[in-house]
Amino acid sequence: MKIASFNINGIKARLPALLDWLDEAQPDIVLMQEIKSVDEGFPQEPFEERGYHVETHGQKSFNGVGILSKLPLEDVTRGLPGDDTDEQARWIEATVVGDSALRLCGLYLPNGNPAPGPKYDYKLAWMTRLEARARDLLAQEEPFVMAGDYNIIPQDEDAKRPEVWQTDALALPQSRAAFRRLVNLGLTDAFRATNQAAGHYTFWDYQAGAWNRDDGIRIDHVLLSPQAADRLTGCGIDKEIRDREKPSDHVPIWVEMDI
Repeated sequence: MKIASFNINGIKARLPALLDWLDEAQPDIVLMQEIKSVDEGFPQEPFEERGYHVETHGQKSFNGVGILSKLPLEDVTRGLPGDDTDEQARWIEATVVGDSALRLCGLYLPNGNPAPGPKYDYKLAWMTRLEARARDLLAQEEPFVMAGDYNIIPQDEDAKRPEVWQTDALALPQSRAAFRRLVNLGLTDAFRATNQAAGHYTFWDYQAGAWNRDDGIRIDHVLLSPQAADRLTGCGIDKEIRDREKPSDHVPIWVEMDI
């Protein structure tokens, strides 16, 4: 089974590019971020024509997450538990039904800039809720995937120029510490489990020629529960699609699992 995470940066702007990638990569499941569309405005038909079941948790013009799955989805829930007042569409869960059950958790973690400030406080509070949800899922001792745009640069090796990110919410010590606490619960960073080298990125800003200079950062991550990590057979980043027409500023990261 091939499971991908892709911040598409607007479903309407990136639909042709997304469909081209789907046709080439043939993922079984895609966890999408920044669909930037309300649920009723999401273009389901092109995906259904390709055999995907579609579930979204949308929001007008901002945020929004979704799941494409070639296998049926059950027990779909929307919104990260822990704050009933949070109206931002950043979390979706579902169970994929196959020979064995797998819980999918798609997330778009807050950026947090400018930091310090209310947006950074929201980011850290969101990460505290994320850690609590991970604890609850781990207690069930079943396989799950927690993937998406984490807006966290875990280590200096995950940035071409780490020095320029030192005061950014994506790399502040509190942000990195919150990410480490999450991983240290017993989760596996799928990419680092398969590739320890520096110089692998998932995001290149549209500004200042970042792509041409390969001035990227790795902020899209796939974290696996122990039961899911045992089934990991591969992980990769589809870097080349960043060079295509009207690309997202992110590229897909994917895992292959023996499920």
